[in-house]
Amino acid sequence: MPKVIVLDNIAQEGLDLLEQADNIEFVVQTGLEGDELKAALLEADGAICRSGVSLTEEVLTGNSRLKVIVRAGVGTDNIDKPAATRQGIIVMNTPTGNTFSTAEHAMTLMLALSRNVAPAFQSLREGRWDRKAYMGSQLSGKTLGVVGLGRVGQEVAKRAQAFQMKIVGFDPFLTSEQAAKLGVELCETVHEMLPRIDYLTVHTPLTPQTKGLISHEELALLKPGARLVNCARGGIYDESALAEGLDNGILAGVALDVFETEPCTNSPLFQKDGVVCTPHLGASTEEAQTQVAVEAVELAVNFLTTGAIRHAVNVAAIDPTTLETLAGYLELAYRMGIFLDQWDEGGVQSVKVEYRGHVADEDTKLLTASLCAGLLKEALEESANIVNSQVLLKDRGIEISETHSSEMGAFASSMTVTLQTDKGSYTAGGTVFGKNMPRLIRLDDMRLESYLDGNMLIFVHDDLPGIIGFMGSTLGMHEVNIAQMSVGRAIDAQPGGRAIGVLNLDSIPSAEVKQALTAQEGIQSVKSIELPNAGERPPWM
Repeated sequence: MPKVIVLDNIAQEGLDLLEQADNIEFVVQTGLEGDELKAALLEADGAICRSGVSLTEEVLTGNSRLKVIVRAGVGTDNIDKPAATRQGIIVMNTPTGNTFSTAEHAMTLMLALSRNVAPAFQSLREGRWDRKAYMGSQLSGKTLGVVGLGRVGQEVAKRAQAFQMKIVGFDPFLTSEQAAKLGVELCETVHEMLPRIDYLTVHTPLTPQTKGLISHEELALLKPGARLVNCARGGIYDESALAEGLDNGILAGVALDVFETEPCTNSPLFQKDGVVCTPHLGASTEEAQTQVAVEAVELAVNFLTTGAIRHAVNVAAIDPTTLETLAGYLELAYRMGIFLDQWDEGGVQSVKVEYRGHVADEDTKLLTASLCAGLLKEALEESANIVNSQVLLKDRGIEISETHSSEMGAFASSMTVTLQTDKGSYTAGGTVFGKNMPRLIRLDDMRLESYLDGNMLIFVHDDLPGIIGFMGSTLGMHEVNIAQMSVGRAIDAQPGGRAIGVLNLDSIPSAEVKQALTAQEGIQSVKSIELPNAGERPPWM
């Protein structure tokens, strides 16, 4: 009989479900750490936790019995997912359980901010009746900007519409058609949105792309009197910029439930007018805690009794033979997904993958899933992998299709990916040299042969003498070293037409450098792409 260990306190309703499961044995052991925790896990088939326990590589290594860890909540930072994967342990979370509570808390902060609830009550506690001092602002008729239209973002939008607010949004994985169904006007960039809004709320993960999403530069784009709310992750807003925005009158208010460093008990924002903050209470409702506990138990029991997998944030063990056969192409597909996520523009509508040659006869579903995981790597709160990536894309209305041809092209095996977005079509082709050397062999209508790793600088240019030399000298003048270089022309192009260059660099060029390159006559566009370093495999491999 499978045994489940509960490592943190969860709602009683979850424990009741475990009690009712005739085919499951369970034990509650909280507060474990170190050797004691490791020993306890060796006696369990499944584990349920919240954020209190740390499931590190040390406590997971060598565990051949544990099959699944379920986090009763969204974040899995306290679980070493690569270590779990290496042990063949599936890690799941419960991303839907706190959706409503978080959305409601965002609305709570927005309303409290608008009507000066906290300072007005404080004045009463101090024996003052200052009605004139706390003139507020109604939500009706105002424009709310929502960055990130996943589960929580969509629920916030629905509630804001009930307050007769106009909603504009930004989400790179939502098409205009999908947004229209939600009653949201989609913006192409966050910067385009900012001058239009009265309120801004963010519902994205904290990634290199979203860290400091709103900072000093963005404040200058806001119309005076804007109010900002964050119930997602600390660090998406630059807190020093928020303080400055309040001081100079650009911002009328700031409401934060999350902070760059937590616990946070001493912030300069706490002493400023127009601020209301809470200590990360977005999911702190009885209902949310009950829902995540029940969902966590259901996930663990269903997996251990039927093998069903839902909301996995890593991947189950893959057959070693299959992994060995496809390892190079799994890595290629993942890198191509990361690449295309940065190369394309607009909201993705469909993903089409063509496999040619020997690889077309393999289990390409794994490869497509790896590609999709790369596409979603920086876009979602939950970790995208070859278990959940296609589901996450399909949930957003994005079509995924495969075609296969055993006929070889220029290479024994290759894959070509075409993304259709509301801005156009973007194509990349790749192959593997040897066993594990991914290469980019096509980009839109141009052929080339480029390394697919590290810092890449791609420039489209007129096929004329002097362009390559200018690129090299300009980068050298700014002390940016070129590690590799590849050039190519459009398919069936004649000399003097359109060409492409790909540089692999030792460092990322600054905006100033890219601006200097783009200003050169004959260079049509310059774009930076950041990929994993050579030899750095996807987390599930």
